Amino acid sequence: MALTVGELAHQVGLTVHVDAGLGRVVAWAHSTELADPTPFLEGGELLLTTGIALGPPDGYVRRLVAAGAVGLGFGTGLSHDHVPEDLLRAARDVGLALLEVPRATPFIAIAKAVSRAVAADEYAALAHTGAAQRALTRAAVGDGPPGVVRRLARLIDGAAALLDPHGTPVHVVGSLPDLAGHVRRLASTGGPAGAAWQAGERHVAMQVLGRRGYLAVAAARPLDAGVVNTAASLLTVALARSDEVDAVRRELREARFRLALAGVPVAGVPEGTFRVFVLREEAEPEGFWAEVDGRVVVLAREVDVPAAASGPVDATGVARGYREALRALEAGVDTFEEVAGAGLLAPDAAEFAAALLAPLDDVLRETVRVWLACHGQADPAAARLGVHRHTVRNRLERVERLLGRSLESAGARAELWLALHA
Repeated sequence: MALTVGELAHQVGLTVHVDAGLGRVVAWAHSTELADPTPFLEGGELLLTTGIALGPPDGYVRRLVAAGAVGLGFGTGLSHDHVPEDLLRAARDVGLALLEVPRATPFIAIAKAVSRAVAADEYAALAHTGAAQRALTRAAVGDGPPGVVRRLARLIDGAAALLDPHGTPVHVVGSLPDLAGHVRRLASTGGPAGAAWQAGERHVAMQVLGRRGYLAVAAARPLDAGVVNTAASLLTVALARSDEVDAVRRELREARFRLALAGVPVAGVPEGTFRVFVLREEAEPEGFWAEVDGRVVVLAREVDVPAAASGPVDATGVARGYREALRALEAGVDTFEEVAGAGLLAPDAAEFAAALLAPLDDVLRETVRVWLACHGQADPAAARLGVHRHTVRNRLERVERLLGRSLESAGARAELWLALHA
């Protein structure tokens, strides 16, 4: 507990002449005989003097109060046998505690008493912070971010919350004031930052957790910065570790899906007939799913989120199902059966497509696909491809030479359309 003026007087055995402000905390004891010692004060001091250069008492005590001094210890038995009456009146007028220090009590004894109390208080604060840090660490190891938030709320006897990067609460204990404005201000800093403020009678603080969100706390008493900072550091590490685990899981899911595409038996693929779904929005569905090329792909009989679906397939047809789902997504329909011409795309179309398109590189394949989509017209195909119409015609002539057939043939066009969409 911090040492107050009244407790110090009792400990050292000083006579209290003016009992105003005896509950104020003594930050330090400082002896001086200057007529104006205030330039050397920081606030919270008990000033000790024998009054050799006291000067007018009214101005003297008013300067002390303005500088934040918590009391005046006046030494008697040297320059003054008693505390001057005008000094007593001045101290009473401004509400400054006034203690008499007899000659038998050296000023150094008072300074040592204050020093011991300050050291004990600092040690107690460090011990409390250390115990709190250990408790937070155990919570982080045992329960992760939710455990840290719960433990922190108990330690500060208030509220605590982990917010995501948008300021949305993820884990919350207790009630917090509106934080939206502070989230916006901290987000605009673009780097490590924090904020502290008063919300009514509560002390509130926020810490930025890198790019992973924010820690917010609120309590009736002043917050221990060491405890809050420790919680913020533990949450930052825990969230970073969680991100790493999520990244590994994504890679594993994608690897399993790639194996299924290759026809390798993979645990978790639905039994019997199912569909391949490409989701139209981000989600973490149930069952066998993976993130592939920036899309969420699901193997299931049905999904409850917007998606483009293949036709029915089994474990040996995942590759075909994936192509069909992408085709449905490109066409803007819900199922592959709704794609125009889908009935022509037989399950063995992939083998036919590979053989027909083998002589063509990617540029020529894309040119033919766009040209066919433009009903065999070079000008709109050139505009869509971003090239000159002569370039389109030159590429089509090259396609005819490589394939050994004329693109004027309706049959050749149908075969190419089939191969390009298989």
